[in-house]
Amino acid sequence: SYEVSVDGGRIDLGPTELKLLLFFTRHPGRVYTRDQLLDYVWGDETFVEPRTVDVHISRLRLAIEKDKEKPQYILTVRGIGYKFADEK
Repeated sequence: SYEVSVDGGRIDLGPTELKLLLFFTRHPGRVYTRDQLLDYVWGDETFVEPRTVDVHISRLRLAIEKDKEKPQYILTVRGIGYKFADEK
């Protein structure tokens, strides 16, 4: 596992959640479909079901969000996919 700092606290993330977090933070505000995230994070050489993205997003939210029901960082864009919130 990997340790990252969020809001002054330290949390442990698995390798896939870390890849997702790094990818999102490098592209804030941009919406990605599940298929795009599969390509960018898992690579085209790996066969993974698109719903696997949802599982890892859920794990990442549990780790970094104060309230996973009202996420501040990783937002769902209904009918499209996910995005990392723009910096304000």
